[in-house]
Amino acid sequence: MATLETYYYNDSIVRKFLIATILWGVVGLLVGVLIAAQLAFREMNIGPWFSFGRLRPLHTNAVIFAFVGNGLFMGVYHSTQRLCKARMFSDALSTIHFWGWQLIIVAAALTLPFGITTAKEYAELEWPIDIAITLIWVVFAINFFGTLIKRRERQMYVALWFYIATIVTVAMLHIVNSLELPVSFLKSYSIYAGVQDALVQWWYGHNAVAFFLTTPILGLMYYYMPKTANRPVYSYRLSIVHFWALVFLYIWAGPHHLLFTALPDWAQSLGMVFSLMLIAPSWGGMINGLLTLRGAWDKLRTDPILKFLVVAITFYGMATFEGPMMSIKSVNALSHYTDWTIGHVHSGALGWNGFMNFALIYYLVPRLWKRPLYSVGLATAHFWVATLGIIFYVVAMWIAGITQGLMWRDFDSEGYLAYGNFVETVVRIIPMYYVRLIGGLMYFGGIFLLVYNIWKTIAGAEVPSDEKAQAPALVRESKQHASFQLLLEHRPIQFAVFTLLAVLIGGIVELVPTFVIKSNIPTIAAVKPYTALELEGRDIYIREGCSTCHSQMIRPFRAETERYGEYSKAGEFVYDHPFLWGSRRIGPDLHRIGGKYPDMWHYRHMEDPRSTSAGSLMPKYDWLLRDTLDISSTAAKLDAMQSLGVPYTQADIDNAAANLKKQADEIGKGLEAQGVKNIADKEIVAVIAYLQRLGTDIKKGTKSQSQ
Repeated sequence: MATLETYYYNDSIVRKFLIATILWGVVGLLVGVLIAAQLAFREMNIGPWFSFGRLRPLHTNAVIFAFVGNGLFMGVYHSTQRLCKARMFSDALSTIHFWGWQLIIVAAALTLPFGITTAKEYAELEWPIDIAITLIWVVFAINFFGTLIKRRERQMYVALWFYIATIVTVAMLHIVNSLELPVSFLKSYSIYAGVQDALVQWWYGHNAVAFFLTTPILGLMYYYMPKTANRPVYSYRLSIVHFWALVFLYIWAGPHHLLFTALPDWAQSLGMVFSLMLIAPSWGGMINGLLTLRGAWDKLRTDPILKFLVVAITFYGMATFEGPMMSIKSVNALSHYTDWTIGHVHSGALGWNGFMNFALIYYLVPRLWKRPLYSVGLATAHFWVATLGIIFYVVAMWIAGITQGLMWRDFDSEGYLAYGNFVETVVRIIPMYYVRLIGGLMYFGGIFLLVYNIWKTIAGAEVPSDEKAQAPALVRESKQHASFQLLLEHRPIQFAVFTLLAVLIGGIVELVPTFVIKSNIPTIAAVKPYTALELEGRDIYIREGCSTCHSQMIRPFRAETERYGEYSKAGEFVYDHPFLWGSRRIGPDLHRIGGKYPDMWHYRHMEDPRSTSAGSLMPKYDWLLRDTLDISSTAAKLDAMQSLGVPYTQADIDNAAANLKKQADEIGKGLEAQGVKNIADKEIVAVIAYLQRLGTDIKKGTKSQSQ
């Protein structure tokens, strides 16, 4: 009989991540409610630091990386130790991981409201923070794989497979997408430009959802659903198919975010096809989770943890059906850039991820503090309030999105746009923004029921010592015949290598041709780099988060070319570091805005958007009229762009300040003639220069040429 070894689980690190999950959940949801209110009541945009454009990326980062991120680490650290029958590899690494991750979140909270951003969705943080994320992720990986290596349980349970996929794939995605050239300590430019940058970003963006918000949460489902229901997982074979099909197929689907754009058509079609194929493994996982409850339906009626788990998995199934449907080109033509996408994203983030977090918190607190939950009734009330809240939210966004899409493409009986003024399409959906705000407030209110319940549970309790456990040491594996899958389950490093190979295939097939085959990105001889003033204006545009509401990508639809002008072409973006195609239209597309209105119109529009566009939801940007343009790093910016292949000459770099001042003076004189004094050195002039440049390099009918 094997000798039992005694060891202690590190539960203190789980408690730390649990408290952080609750804290950042409150913060992330609070910012979400605030920006929802800003869309319903634009007066709630206060100054530069608390405007929608700057707070929206703070909300997404807080929910994804702070709330969900801490929650998945909480679950991973708790379940991994039990599944491996071993304490985490290093207490020191666990502590470094926890505090390092919290510092990264604080850094995001300090930089994003100040407009320090790369403008790439879910990857807005600047290069020093990106490096910190990489280092902390390496700490997490060493700690996790070290635990697998010293485990006392030979076979790796299915949850561990999903954790492995998360660690190796997120590392790959983050490093590739975050390659950038620093200009200063808090400013950089993506090394990719235009179409290539768009493809890399959405290869990352879609798969950040896949491998940060889905695969680890599925791993948690496979552990905590059977534990809560006290039933074995429904099908081990189905879990194998679910895992390998998911990690192989998911990585290909990113281009469905770029349908009908300037991305090569072959890449768009590839993304659509693989998105549709994703339904099968995604629903396989949902079915495996729900059928684990067979024989435990009576418990579902009384246990709020199971209620949260079941609805979470149901939202996962809904989102993973809706996503592939929205990737069908005919559906995407209606849904893209609308609030339908916003509803879809939130059904996943709040319905799937949020409910899983709540379930885990209610499951873990009594076990980590050795006290029964203060109130099952309050937990049940939280469930119903949050469920109704997310339903109000998602349904409101469905209605708003479909309304937007139909109004944008509607023509009257004489062949003209039925809603030629874009603001008409915005005003129509404002009632849905009120409903969305109500739903958000309900979901946000639910978390306070959780906070109170957990506080009453742990208040005054002595923190228990780490849980004691016993298990025999891992013995050397016999050479008996085993399936390839079983062999992999016994070898964590080899399992990780095969997982990495599975995700690399799709990434290589999609990305390499776009970078290597020049005909994929045709060039246009008339397209020139931005002037120094225009580049500074573009950076201010990025700082203010304008691309969160305005796209710069006119799709080849009659409705769009009638409304905005000539459709966008790949060659127009070859000098755009980063790309700014956007993913939502609360305001009109701006790719052909150049020359459409006089400089004074743009000045008045930034001073008060409703003075030029009655009914606009856009907040005032009056600080641009007061703040002096900082040109201390203009030459360095042009130098960095030159290093990235933008054809600036050395004379352009040396004379950057003089050329900038000359162009600014010309704009300033024009505004001064209309009564605006002492404006040439203000930020608004740079923004006007940038906006007036957009879409003016080519004339209607200009063709691309391959080089």
